[in-house]
Amino acid sequence: MTEPTTAVTTVAEGIARITWAPDQPVDVVRRQVAAALVEHPRVEALIDPDDPAAQRVATWSGLRREGVMRGVTVDGRTVDRIVYARLATDAPVHEPEGFRALLNSFLPRKRAISQMLIRDRDERVLLCQLTYKPDWDLPGGVVEVGESPQLAVAREVEEELGLHIEAGRLLLTDWLPPWSGWDDALCLVFDGGSHDAVITERIVRQTREIRSAEFCTPDQVRERCADFTARRVGSALANLAGPGPAYTESGG
Repeated sequence: MTEPTTAVTTVAEGIARITWAPDQPVDVVRRQVAAALVEHPRVEALIDPDDPAAQRVATWSGLRREGVMRGVTVDGRTVDRIVYARLATDAPVHEPEGFRALLNSFLPRKRAISQMLIRDRDERVLLCQLTYKPDWDLPGGVVEVGESPQLAVAREVEEELGLHIEAGRLLLTDWLPPWSGWDDALCLVFDGGSHDAVITERIVRQTREIRSAEFCTPDQVRERCADFTARRVGSALANLAGPGPAYTESGG
């Protein structure tokens, strides 16, 4: 019996691209990938995002998902394609490390944002006026890949405000739904403790991102922050003494 068609083409030095027919069995594609890796350090496939069957074949053939290539021309049409690839140096899929790396390449990931709730003795909240959006927000930022969220927020506060404040306990996990071009994210609010108001005199702003920073009353929080940020601040404050809301969505 003739096996369904596959094609392996060298597209650049050391790079082979593999395609296969819709009814191609996984084991056939897997063998073709292995054969191509004998002479190429890299084998890749460009898969239609609307073709889940081809995505499964790519994955279980040992190709790791790398991302989405936008605006590829295929048959005169501009389309998006998911890039899958395997390197000759990748750990074998039958080994635990290789299998975990394969799963890690396509399982969902969420952006994480860490913020710090810093208060003064009058229970005002430290807010930052940002350069890249009109509303104010708690100090903090995006957690880097492989970074602890608790360490990330202390790093962000030091980088943006020049304040060395260790992050205390987690007060709130707030889920942010997709919005205005952003994917969804998790915002983690850590306790930054209560401080004398004069701490603001020690602030050294990272001017690229921070216009100003000051302690704000509850009324100022509602006036200056986006509604979901104001709700998040309120929920975090409510959980200081516990038990308050430990989980919210858009702050509520």
